[in-house]
Amino acid sequence: MGRFLVTGGAGYVGSHLVLALLDAGHEVVVYDNLRQGHRGAVPQAATLIEADIGNERRLELVLADGPWDAVFHFAALSLVGESMEKPFLYLLENAALGMRLIEACVHHGVGKFVLSSTANLFGNPRKIPIDETEPVEPGSPYGESKWMIERALHWAGQIHGLRFACLRYFNAAGADPAGRAGEDHDPETHLIPLVIDAALGRRAEISVFGGDYPTPDGTCIRDYIHVTDLADAHLRALHRLEQGSVTYNLGNGAGHSVLEVIRAVEQVSGRRVPVRMAGRRAGDPAVLVAASDRLRRETGWEPRYAEIGEIVRTALAWREGHPGGYED
Repeated sequence: MGRFLVTGGAGYVGSHLVLALLDAGHEVVVYDNLRQGHRGAVPQAATLIEADIGNERRLELVLADGPWDAVFHFAALSLVGESMEKPFLYLLENAALGMRLIEACVHHGVGKFVLSSTANLFGNPRKIPIDETEPVEPGSPYGESKWMIERALHWAGQIHGLRFACLRYFNAAGADPAGRAGEDHDPETHLIPLVIDAALGRRAEISVFGGDYPTPDGTCIRDYIHVTDLADAHLRALHRLEQGSVTYNLGNGAGHSVLEVIRAVEQVSGRRVPVRMAGRRAGDPAVLVAASDRLRRETGWEPRYAEIGEIVRTALAWREGHPGGYED
């Protein structure tokens, strides 16, 4: 079995990848500063190192304690809106520290690197769904920071032989079907948990920003992919590295509108969701959906939880079972 380092492994997507690695019998070390992650999200079977990637000495010591079969990199700031207000924070925290991590991996002989990237690399896509041929034009400093890491990986591969996988996706959603992990952000910005909270009476209403988009019901359409399916995609991308570096756009292939998500939550929960229609937010495209044809073709990946109702059901079960998040 392998031995893996997972940066940001106490966060939302990273913690589900940790579960998948452990389920497969691997040894896992989580490297996380716990600013956004949770100690309770790290299973007892994994080792937690509470440290920041910016702590060069600590990072070097950890990587020197090899060998490592691969590094999975999730640690990052990830709020698009915040990045528009604080661009240099994102470029420094994400891009500069990400490059430092890559350099340290090369120095310590790590041969494989899997990056949690973003489909926000495509700010104004020319076609939907978005595939790997779409020109990269980041829609925010957050997207730009991920693109800079992708380029650093490219040169690490060209010059040092590092094999890497970049996975670009939009909206992770849902929770571990076994209830071992879920979504716990403060503040919460993702649509599905916000709608669930409105259904459960934990917030007064859900605001729908724009009802006049050129979509079937007038609301924005987004690509929601179950977090467990994302973890599976990361593992499949890792195995694909045996044949060389890869970059994959990743999505369910079919988006869901805001109103469709609200109806799904109402149907699954059996509760009404109070809705307030509001004006459009600046910069919100009508439709954002990523293609995953290349990933499916080259790795055999298929989403197991593709239906929005299935995604909502796991998210609702986590929210009801953990009303205080990991504090419970």
